[in-house]
Amino acid sequence: MDERLLKLVNAEYHNPHEILSWQNADTGFILRAFVPDAKNVSVTNIDTSEKYNLISVEGGIFEGHFDEKFQYRIEAKFPDGTQYCFLDPYAFNTSIFGEMDLYLFNEGNHFEIFKKMGAVHRTINGISGYNFSVWAPDARRVSVVGDFNRWDGRKHQMRVLGNSGIWEIFIPEFQPGNLYKYEILTRDHSIILKSDPYGAYFECRPNTASITWTSHYHWEDEKFLNQQTDFLNKPLSIYEIHLGSWKRKQDGSFYNYRELAPQIVDYVKSLNFNCIELLPVAEHPLDASWGYQATGFYAPTSRYGNPDDFRFFVDYCHKNNIRVILDWTPAHFPKDSHGLYRFDGTHLYEHMDQKKGEHPDWKSAIFNYGRYEVSNFLIGSGLNWIENFHIDGLRVDAVASMLYLDYSRKEGEWIPNIYGGRENLEAIEFIKKLNTAIYGRNKHSFTVAEESTAWPGVTKPVYLGGLGFGFKWNLGWMHDTLSFFSKDPIYRKHHFNSLTFSLLYAFSENYILPLSHDEVVHGKRALVEKMPGDNWQKFANLRLLFGWQFGHPGKKLLFMSGEFGQWNEWDHAKQLDWELLNDENHKGIFNLVKDLNTLYLQNPQMHENEQSHECFQWIDFSDVDNSVVSFLRWNRKKDKCLVFVFNFTPVPRYQYRIGVPFSGEYKEILNSDSFLYRGSNTGNFGLVQAEKQTMHHFDFSIEIVLPPLGFVVFSPAQRN
Repeated sequence: MDERLLKLVNAEYHNPHEILSWQNADTGFILRAFVPDAKNVSVTNIDTSEKYNLISVEGGIFEGHFDEKFQYRIEAKFPDGTQYCFLDPYAFNTSIFGEMDLYLFNEGNHFEIFKKMGAVHRTINGISGYNFSVWAPDARRVSVVGDFNRWDGRKHQMRVLGNSGIWEIFIPEFQPGNLYKYEILTRDHSIILKSDPYGAYFECRPNTASITWTSHYHWEDEKFLNQQTDFLNKPLSIYEIHLGSWKRKQDGSFYNYRELAPQIVDYVKSLNFNCIELLPVAEHPLDASWGYQATGFYAPTSRYGNPDDFRFFVDYCHKNNIRVILDWTPAHFPKDSHGLYRFDGTHLYEHMDQKKGEHPDWKSAIFNYGRYEVSNFLIGSGLNWIENFHIDGLRVDAVASMLYLDYSRKEGEWIPNIYGGRENLEAIEFIKKLNTAIYGRNKHSFTVAEESTAWPGVTKPVYLGGLGFGFKWNLGWMHDTLSFFSKDPIYRKHHFNSLTFSLLYAFSENYILPLSHDEVVHGKRALVEKMPGDNWQKFANLRLLFGWQFGHPGKKLLFMSGEFGQWNEWDHAKQLDWELLNDENHKGIFNLVKDLNTLYLQNPQMHENEQSHECFQWIDFSDVDNSVVSFLRWNRKKDKCLVFVFNFTPVPRYQYRIGVPFSGEYKEILNSDSFLYRGSNTGNFGLVQAEKQTMHHFDFSIEIVLPPLGFVVFSPAQRN
């Protein structure tokens, strides 16, 4: 037997297409089929319906000699009496990849790779089926296996495309909804089963097979996507959601994406948020990871439905003018056997050396960003979410762990870069390339960095030497603010630096101010429980915290349950404590968040020019003895402002005077101590009059009443 045929029989051949189906003979043609375990094999001419028996050669190989080629079906009979009729995949010799595709992929610049890799529906010569492609450069053999072929890796062996490392096969008449995996024969002759790295759909955990999927969804959000949006100067108020625990059915099961869409949108709109951020929805095996340990970087998790169900969710949000940010995790991936780890038997997606290839905190694998194909895989994933699922923004998780080689490592546990430094040069280049690709291809989308250090230029454009993100989470603000608010008011005057320090760097990046999921888990307590004092003071402090967040320059983000002051920490395994909304104190928090959002959305002073110090002006930050701060928020033209005054003690302040820029009346437009929010209703009866009395470097001043543990917002009367 030909050595090539012997390797095929042993399921070790790299290019079965060159020896199967039609082959040239000395006279005419040989039709060769490989049908392991078959007793008899025949072929039927599709055009004439004539049937021909093939001769068994050896090891499941069958041949026939013909004068001319024709389209055919194979009919195979097996010893147990079963028989199958199918189109031969090796008769379809047209690749989905052109030479330029392979070149761009191996170079790391194929930004539409999600249209080629994985299981892609194709029609060849009028025959519908799926084209399977996977990158496994060190494999000896790769096969597509599933229920359709009894998980037999001898069948549907793929061919490798030159030196690209990509294996490919077209399987005709393969149906949507079929299960499949890749069976890989490694260099050491081990056989491993892997899910599709580019898979669009997966079985629901604990099962791990990929599922073929072809989208038939008709989008209705073109108008929304085409609207001109200046994200920096427009309000962005974000409600952060974990879909599996926001709300559940009575039996504890998950709602479908389509069921969640109207519920979430109606709720978010009732609070006047204009954006939601989803904790990761990429397919993941473990609920307790909250989605941060992804195995399917191209697929929405099947916990809540299929890919088109998720498209419906995003579309529904857009039709209601709600943007959708997706938490995305290119910093690491889990070591589950069906996933990316040691994908072809080698450290393909990750670094070999644990000093570079494993996160010491999370025990997960770190991507090898310096490998072009890996970089292309991740960039393709990001673009896939934006272009195939219309996601408006990607929040990139754990950016600091990507930037620093010594992240969470002790001396001797990390490898310096070529210059001896701690910067991960490969990751930096990947991030720049990612942001350049996203902003270069999509005008409706943006990126957000969860970056916890003082790395310079995170939100500066790449062409100016920055990383190119649109926004950065201000984690310094979050930690300092929560630290300050956790202090008993009697001690706060000694910690004012924690409160005001953020204004020294507030305009160095384009910031989002997060009160996120990370702060209400693992013993950190819920937001309201972090607050000191008795029950009344806890709620008053929480209202004060939200006022400080909204008054401070920066976009806003609040994790679900904070908007009504849930007592319990967030638990991913159960829904929020919705019954608390029947309590007047919790409803008061809800009403305040709603009104803060209204204030934020409707007043340009609250969101214009936020990247510039000109949007903000201190009135007084030095009254530490009274624990009172005051400031102005200006619009871009500097002709309108809002006055914010905060009292961080439970003592009301009467006849408290602050400087203001204009004469005339000042209207109290928000008071956190209002009875509407279940406060004590201490305030200014709606209006105060500015007097010609110099104070705080202003020509005018107002005398006001400051509620206990409260804040007030004033708007100057309209000036001609």
